[in-house]
Amino acid sequence: MNERPRIFGISGWKNSGKTGLAVRLVEEFTRRGYRISTIKHAHHDFDIDKVGADSYRHRQAGAHEVAIVSGTRYAIMHELRGREEPSFEEILSRLGPCDLVLIEGYKREPVPKIEARRLEANNREPLAPSDPHIVAIAADHPVTGTELPVFDLDDTATIADFIAETTGLPAPRRG
Repeated sequence: MNERPRIFGISGWKNSGKTGLAVRLVEEFTRRGYRISTIKHAHHDFDIDKVGADSYRHRQAGAHEVAIVSGTRYAIMHELRGREEPSFEEILSRLGPCDLVLIEGYKREPVPKIEARRLEANNREPLAPSDPHIVAIAADHPVTGTELPVFDLDDTATIADFIAETTGLPAPRRG
């Protein structure tokens, strides 16, 4: 059985900068030589398939899973068809080996997280006071009244260093 990978989360309200931070962190860790996977939780119905595409037609016909495979990538779409959303652990178990899994969303999972905050967010109520798993804050504005480390939302390298230290990420394997 595979050991559980290192996991670090990015939480925040809609338009708080979560996705931008996640993308910059993937770029930074990849540049450093790490193999990174991500899990993004969507709170709404979504589709990654185009209407009329063969794979879309397979799903519409009732296929339980549809795999699309090419020489550059593959994807497996799994239709729930009324069944309950899979747990975070179930999704995590489907990922291949990697150095670090960055998760975006999944506010309730008991993993270390950084809270993204932007002045333009839809909701600016802090999450950290009610979530003991938030270990730092990244904001585009000054933050007071917290004992947690606070980073500039755009200081990706420093945030990556903090995540590496927090998760015990070893030096990347070269070659």
